[in-house]
Amino acid sequence: MHTNIVTGDWQRLARFYETVFACRRLRPSRRLGGELIARGTGLATAQLEGVHLALPGHAPGGPTLEIFQYEEIAARAEAMPNARGFGHIAFEVADVAATRELALRHGGVSLGDIVCVPVAGVGAVTFVYVRDPDGNIIEVQSWDRTSAAPARSRRTRRSA
Repeated sequence: MHTNIVTGDWQRLARFYETVFACRRLRPSRRLGGELIARGTGLATAQLEGVHLALPGHAPGGPTLEIFQYEEIAARAEAMPNARGFGHIAFEVADVAATRELALRHGGVSLGDIVCVPVAGVGAVTFVYVRDPDGNIIEVQSWDRTSAAPARSRRTRRSA
């Protein structure tokens, strides 16, 4: 249904996802608070605002990215690709390198190198990890399914 990202500046982060990944802002923006929101979140003073962004490639009513800014935000350690819990969100794009550069120009940070990995029976995926301006991890990927031949084993034989 949706994936939520909490930020210190919901407008800035929403613009990043709109610009880099062609997400579309859904109206109305949200401004929530009061007793029911406090009870539902378990936060005594839950006051928040934000927006839902439609994910590219989905029909109306499809999944969204929910960007919220709480009035009070708890600190958190920087996310790492191998940390327990939510790891990353992935976007399939036409050009991984161009999207990575666009992300970097709009406040993103590079995490790794662009690589191409054969996937047996599927094809090959080209991907890279980047961080959004808040440090959340994004996988940017592109698939080539025209070469869906089984991948060769990467094991080498030992000579006797």
